[in-house]
Amino acid sequence: MGSCLSQDEQSNAAGLPQQADQQKDPCQPNVVSLLPLPKDVEDLRLTVGYGNVYIFTYSELSAATKNFRADQVLGEGGFGIVYKGIIDENVRPGFESTQVAVKKLNPEGVQGDKEWLAEVNYLGQLSHPNLVKLIGYCCEDDHRLLVYEYMACGSLEKHLFRRVCLTMQWSTRMKIALGAANGLAFLHGAERPIIYRDFKTSNILLDSAYNPKLSDFGLAKEGPIGDQTHVSTRVVGTQGYAAPEYIMTGHLTARSDVYGFGVVLLEILTGKKAVDKSRPAREQNLVDWARPLLPHSRKLPKIMDPRIEGQYSSTVAAEVAGLALRCLSQNPKGRPTMNQVVDTLESVQDPHGSREEVLLLFEAPKASSSDSSSAKKGEESRRRSKQGKGRSKSEPPAGFNVSSCSPDADGQSHQRMESAGPPVD
Repeated sequence: MGSCLSQDEQSNAAGLPQQADQQKDPCQPNVVSLLPLPKDVEDLRLTVGYGNVYIFTYSELSAATKNFRADQVLGEGGFGIVYKGIIDENVRPGFESTQVAVKKLNPEGVQGDKEWLAEVNYLGQLSHPNLVKLIGYCCEDDHRLLVYEYMACGSLEKHLFRRVCLTMQWSTRMKIALGAANGLAFLHGAERPIIYRDFKTSNILLDSAYNPKLSDFGLAKEGPIGDQTHVSTRVVGTQGYAAPEYIMTGHLTARSDVYGFGVVLLEILTGKKAVDKSRPAREQNLVDWARPLLPHSRKLPKIMDPRIEGQYSSTVAAEVAGLALRCLSQNPKGRPTMNQVVDTLESVQDPHGSREEVLLLFEAPKASSSDSSSAKKGEESRRRSKQGKGRSKSEPPAGFNVSSCSPDADGQSHQRMESAGPPVD
C-alpha cells in the first residue's frame, strides 16, 4: 500500500505540528469530545490523519533510530521493541531536532493492528500534561510504528523495583501519584469516558523532572454513556491490577480503572510489586496481603516501604492508605471517582518537596555467598570509621550523577490476562 500520505502531502508536513489547545482545567468532566474513530488501518489511510500528529515513512524512522540498531533499544514488551531516536533536519528537512521513542510492532507479538490503531486514535486526539505525547506514526505497507516524546527517566516501575537504585522519596511518590490520577481523571471526564484498562507502574513514564505521563493506550476502550451501566468486553490486562468484577464478568466501567489505581498506590506505599512469586506464599499477591492492614494505623509500618521511613507523618500515611483501601473496594460503587482521588492526593502534597529530594538512598548490589562472610566482618570496622571518611548509605557511589536518570521504556514484559471470556470487544 505504501506510505499513508502522498509524496506532496509528506513534503508539506515538515516541521513540528501545532498542538491542540490544552484545557485550563483538564480534570473537569465533559471537556473532551472524540471525533469518529477510524475502524481499521485501511480506514486510517483514507483520512488526512490528525492535525497534531505526523505521518512518517519507514525510511525516516529507520534513519532516526540508526537503522533500528541494537544499542538504540530502550525496552521490549507485548507490542514489540522500543527504540530511542532523533528526528531532525537529516531525517526530514525542516524538522526541529527532537528526541523520540519509537515503538515498532512485532507482527508475532500479543498486540496487533487493533491495539496499534487504538493508540493512534486516542493519543492523536487527546492532549494533557499527564498523557504521553504522540508525535507521529507509520503504517507503510505492513509496518506499524508509533513515535512518542522521549521520557528521560523511564518508568515508575523501574524506580520502585529495580535492585540497585536510588530510592524515590515520599514527596516524589505522592507527586507522581497525583499526576497519574490527573491523567485518569481527564480520560474519565471525556464526553464518552475513556477507560484506560491497563493502569500499572510500567505504563507510567517520567520526564526529566519526574512528571508522570500515562503511556500505552493499546487496551483503552470507550466507556458507557447515557443509561448504560457498563460496557462488556473480553478480559485483558496485567495480572494483579484488574478489578475483580471485571475479571468475573467482563463488565468494564471507569471504576475498574480506579481499582487499578489503588493497586499502583499500594505499590507506591509498600515498594512491593502487585504480584511477586518470590515472596512468602501469603504475601505473593500484594492486595490480598496488605488490604487487611490498611485501616489500622498501628499496623501500617508493617507494610510501608522501609526505605522511606521518617519521610512522612503517620497522619498523612494513614490518609493515603485509606484512599488506597477505598480504591480497592470489592464493590465498585464503594470506590471513589478519580476526581475524588485527585482531591485527596492534592491535600497530602508536600509543598517543600524538591528536585534534589527525588533520589535518596543508594542500595548496593546483593553480595554473593562467597563474599558475604567477609562483608559481615568488615561491617563493624566501617561503623567505627571517622566521620567524613567513606560514604554513608544515603550517598551514591563516587562519580554517580544523582541528577541523571536511567532511561528505560514502558515496554517491559508482563504477564497479561486474556480470556475468551465474556463478550468480545
